[in-house]
Amino acid sequence: MSRHFPAPPSLAPGAPAPAAATGRPLRWGIVSTGAIAATMAGEIALLEDAQLQAVSSRSQESADAFAAEHGIARGYGGADDLSGLQRMAADPDVDVAYIGSPHSEHAADAEVLLEAGKHVLCEKAFTVTAAQARRLADVARANDRFLMEAVWTRFQPGSNRVWDLVADGAVGDVRWMSSDMGFVADAPPEHRLWKRELAGGALLDLGPYSTLWPLTVLGRPEHVTASGLLTEGGVDAQEAITLEFSGGRHAHVTNALNAFGPRALHVAGTEGWLRAGPNLHRVTEVTVQRPGEDPHTELFDDRPTGDATAQGRGYVWQLREVTRCIQEGLTESPTMPLADSIASMELFDAVREQLGLRYPADDDA
Repeated sequence: MSRHFPAPPSLAPGAPAPAAATGRPLRWGIVSTGAIAATMAGEIALLEDAQLQAVSSRSQESADAFAAEHGIARGYGGADDLSGLQRMAADPDVDVAYIGSPHSEHAADAEVLLEAGKHVLCEKAFTVTAAQARRLADVARANDRFLMEAVWTRFQPGSNRVWDLVADGAVGDVRWMSSDMGFVADAPPEHRLWKRELAGGALLDLGPYSTLWPLTVLGRPEHVTASGLLTEGGVDAQEAITLEFSGGRHAHVTNALNAFGPRALHVAGTEGWLRAGPNLHRVTEVTVQRPGEDPHTELFDDRPTGDATAQGRGYVWQLREVTRCIQEGLTESPTMPLADSIASMELFDAVREQLGLRYPADDDA
């Protein structure tokens, strides 16, 4: 059994630390001034071959404040009938942009940037619908630009150890899996998580992590069954998803914004089982248990540098992949290909159809 995608080169023996320079520095733009944008600004700043060049926002005041806080050269808000995004897209000194806007804006924001000749790293979920995902892939290819969904889990040492163990037969033939992402979202009603018009809800926010594991271990499901709970505002507060694969294999996935869960991954096989956590989106502990043997646990440190004052939060691994790909002239990542992002959105479309969950993007389509 082998991976269906390659491990990132940053994890190869002897590879430099992911924050180390590997080639031509890239000038970054950031779309949005929210919490995840702030986190990514800090992570980009850790890379030796990255420069924080610009940030865009709906308001100039917000852009200026964010730029000052994070040491970014230019802030773009709306002016002269152009949005901050359009003004940043026209900046010739921006090479690549990270999109941290709400889910509902990902497709439109990415298309503006790609058409302007910028490379794009787009926060998960990649888009709202599979149709949007397919269109973005076409736009990126037509403009010969790099495009990747920001599923940081794909590039971390702990996660890659899980895939290697399974591929090497540590648990035998995988028969079933379970993964869950759950917490109580203590956010006001106007927060993006609860807004239908912003494509809120558990599936698009947590599903890219929980479904990542069965999709990368077992492949594409043959059947999808889903049930869940919708809020009065029309977004999903929780869902349970059963995926059926060839050979009678199964995976059970749970996402929730209304209950705490272990956020763990379990892989059950004919020769043992594997548990990964403590958070399946940031794996730092992997345990393998085989019958008649003591459990074997491995611990992982996903911090990217040796500087204790600048350790980061683990996103640098995916930023290294983006940087490497652009420096080498690639238009997509071999480790996180566009086909996988499209497949995820197709799965989410199927789940949403069974939940009766529709967004404005569905009506536009």
